[in-house]
Amino acid sequence: MPFQLLRFALSSKHPEPRMFRTPERLKGSYDAVIIGAGGHGLAAAYYLARDHGMRNVAVLEKGYIGGGNTGRNTTIIRSNYLTPEGVAFYDQSVRLWQDLATDFDLNLFYSTRGHFTLAHTDSAVRTMRWRAEVNKHLGVDSELVGPEAVKAACPQIDLSCGGNAPILGALYHAPGAIARHDAVAWGYGRGADQRGVEIHQQTEVLGIDVVGGRVQGVKTSKGYISTPRVLSAVAGFTPRITHMVGLRTPIYVHPLQAMVTEPMKPWLDPILVSGSLHIYVSQSARGELVMGASLDPYELHSTRSSLDFVEGLAAHMLDMFPFLSHAKVNRQWAGMADMTPDFAPVMGTTPVEGFYLDAGWGTWGFKATPVCGMTMAHTVATGRDHDLIGAFNLSRFARYELTGEKGAASVGH
Repeated sequence: MPFQLLRFALSSKHPEPRMFRTPERLKGSYDAVIIGAGGHGLAAAYYLARDHGMRNVAVLEKGYIGGGNTGRNTTIIRSNYLTPEGVAFYDQSVRLWQDLATDFDLNLFYSTRGHFTLAHTDSAVRTMRWRAEVNKHLGVDSELVGPEAVKAACPQIDLSCGGNAPILGALYHAPGAIARHDAVAWGYGRGADQRGVEIHQQTEVLGIDVVGGRVQGVKTSKGYISTPRVLSAVAGFTPRITHMVGLRTPIYVHPLQAMVTEPMKPWLDPILVSGSLHIYVSQSARGELVMGASLDPYELHSTRSSLDFVEGLAAHMLDMFPFLSHAKVNRQWAGMADMTPDFAPVMGTTPVEGFYLDAGWGTWGFKATPVCGMTMAHTVATGRDHDLIGAFNLSRFARYELTGEKGAASVGH
């Protein structure tokens, strides 16, 4: 670093402002409390303050900002879902994504790449055609393409996949993109903080007071808070929070693992997903290959990673890209995916008045961050579910009116 630049950086005359304030203590009461300072919780706080004028809000995080699933995902953004409810919801999210960097005055490294969901069987091709038609009907850019289009977009791919699962076609979704996950949390956190929201890290929720079916307050590791509204946005920790208010949900938690390679020169522009090989991969701005697979096949509340995952994912990557045999894996990690039976989220009001849920995100929560914040802020401020999330309310399970999204969300991408 040049000396003049270093001298400027260390000068007390030009201090860099902190991204967030650090409140000294909790206040005795807030208009709303949000549990979880990941992307969803911070986005809800941001839109509550910006769009609804609710600034007396506390965001409680038992760890640190973005330290949960927000910092443990593979950052893929898309809207090529299967159900009309899912397509409309995620399409609105993509629209919000495209303006976020300007809203935050922060580089999110948002990069439109195009998204290929590969089909390796005749039945998979039929499903991709079905999804393409649903998407087109709702104004989302998706189309069924042949293997030659995949090869043109990624010449390095082996279309035979080692002879094990030849690629017969793909669903191509041009708006598919990636972004920098930690910057998203920082942007929403800074925006909420600037509007008066308090973000309390290292503050664990120990209990929620419910009296007469209505939320009264929250017990934390740093004291008691009186509040009429609580929003839970804690991903894999959701069952622990719902237990505090006596709610039963069909959410179950599985580990979801990912890994990255050493940086290399850019060669993979599109995002590639294969349900048959249980793999999804993109290349980051730093040159790393960011890769993930399907859920681990057991229920476990843990973020431990495993050798079995690396071996299996590496083998499938080599089926597609044999030339990567000498690439080194830099690191791996795991998150806790809160799954639902119909592979759609659980959002909105609950039978407990003043208690709101943003959960059931499984493997598809990052891409929904902006629209979740917007719709949950509306729901908390008004006490009524936003129109976009009506189909995702917890009550659908009691009515047996599930939202069958498994065909578009069955792989962690």
